[in-house]
Amino acid sequence: MSANGGKIGGERKVLSVLKGQKLYPPPIWMMRQAGRYLPEYRATRAQAKGFLDLCYTPDLAVEVTLQPIRRFGFDAAILFSDILVVPHALGRDLSFEENRGPVMTPMTAGEIDAIDPGGFHEHLEPVYETVRRLRAELPSETTLLGFCGAPWTVATYMIAGHGSSDQAATRLFGYRQPQVFRRLLDLLADVSADYLVRQIDAGADAVQIFDSWAGVLDEASFAAWCVAPVKRLVDRVRVQRPEAVIIGFPRGAGTLYEGYREKTGVDALGLDWSVPLGQASMLQRVGAVQGNLDPQRLVAGGSALEDGIDAILAGLGQGPLVFNLRTRHNAGRSLGACGADGRAG
Repeated sequence: MSANGGKIGGERKVLSVLKGQKLYPPPIWMMRQAGRYLPEYRATRAQAKGFLDLCYTPDLAVEVTLQPIRRFGFDAAILFSDILVVPHALGRDLSFEENRGPVMTPMTAGEIDAIDPGGFHEHLEPVYETVRRLRAELPSETTLLGFCGAPWTVATYMIAGHGSSDQAATRLFGYRQPQVFRRLLDLLADVSADYLVRQIDAGADAVQIFDSWAGVLDEASFAAWCVAPVKRLVDRVRVQRPEAVIIGFPRGAGTLYEGYREKTGVDALGLDWSVPLGQASMLQRVGAVQGNLDPQRLVAGGSALEDGIDAILAGLGQGPLVFNLRTRHNAGRSLGACGADGRAG
């Protein structure tokens, strides 16, 4: 399967599909497309003082975003950055440790109300500059995607100070101090919405909200900590930019995918490879879906890859589909566009 260049009716293909148009063959892009597998990425990475320096240096961030487009001509490019630049811009410490990933000082309840968002956008100005330059340098037919982490996923790193498989520390915090935790989620929703608006104004065609730890929550917590904050975020974006195109990706949500689009207000759904095609087809009846090839099929190649592609095209190819895959979870390693949440990009 190859990427499809060009525009449809003057509009970029991925953007058209995200708005509900059906195209066959579907447009394609890959998350982590600026990953370690590219030798040119490794060479650029070596020029940076560290992973954050790579994210905050427009010359480098632009280069690693463009590298896979030059090689493969994907129909979309995603901004190279990390979801944790948001808490970093709120004054929280952040480092990336080899073989461990992102590390922050865990927050206490008292620190949450003391967060000062002053200087937030000044801190993130290099990101906005990267988006502006990308839109100027990308081929005109290539959709440019911005992104942020969802409040719940970002909060897990702020509370625990690092990634974990079940987010037990953050779940416990939320259960024991629900009002304080809600204030943190609301704050993250508000600043993340403004962050996405700035990316849209800088040239992003669409934006994606990565909720990489959505799958560890029970139904009630999913509603309170995933759905409600994302709705708040989306509503705030739409007040400022009513025509914004927004993708929601609650990874691992399973049956809780159903109703997520309607409850949050996102336009399209990102699907991980565990979502059955029958369920994906049901979700596609409401609007565009993005997914959902198992990345190990790509690694295996041959008939395993061909069978996976054929199944997705047979099940979803007649509806609005952006063909996509998400690589395996590998928290903290700078493999792609959106770092600490398991490299959602």
